[in-house]
Amino acid sequence: MKISGSTALVTGANRGFGRHLAAELLSRGATVYAGARNPDSVDLPGVTPVRLDITDPASIAAAAKLAGDVNLLINNAGIDSGTDLLDGDLDLVRLELETHYLGTLSMARAFAPVIAGNGGGTILNVLSVLSWVNFPKSGAYGAAKSAEWAMTNALRAQLADRGVRVAGLHVGYMDTDMAAGVSAAKSDPALIARIGVDGVEADAYEIVADDISRQVQGGLAGGVAALYPQLP
Repeated sequence: MKISGSTALVTGANRGFGRHLAAELLSRGATVYAGARNPDSVDLPGVTPVRLDITDPASIAAAAKLAGDVNLLINNAGIDSGTDLLDGDLDLVRLELETHYLGTLSMARAFAPVIAGNGGGTILNVLSVLSWVNFPKSGAYGAAKSAEWAMTNALRAQLADRGVRVAGLHVGYMDTDMAAGVSAAKSDPALIARIGVDGVEADAYEIVADDISRQVQGGLAGGVAALYPQLP
């Protein structure tokens, strides 16, 4: 896929990683719709702000009608409620699933026909290393991202013969507001945006953007003992 001359929609593009993705696409000659629940919060020159709440079907339908020339959809919008699965608020667990899984799926369902009708293109889902490994403090987030990864794999197979490639971007912590309270090493989101867009342009199905994601991916074949060595 050629980024120059493409038309992209990035969800959650008003701040954080989404804003870096939109900026990277612009720098490569793409036309960019910047989705945000509050379009007035989009401050990146050169993009077209779009009112978009990925948990609201009517909002998604309106965005698909407005951005009918899209051939690249980047599903980036997300939350991290910091909810654990045993003791946390079950409504927050549901909200994580509504956002990362059902919200992303709803965007794909709305825009796959648009992309196919425009001659084909790509859907990139921003996943996480926590799609592959999970811990109590990130229980709800990791479960939702794991579901999103499974959905990404299913859609990839289902949309392949319609000219729509479905890719996943796996990354650990990035230096954004969402990870502000994290003391672990964080990647530069501008660099990860560049890696992600490079992967789209290379037609990669799976983009593993940093060392921690590569390490965890390598440990998947080792099972529980490899991924959770702290267990007795």
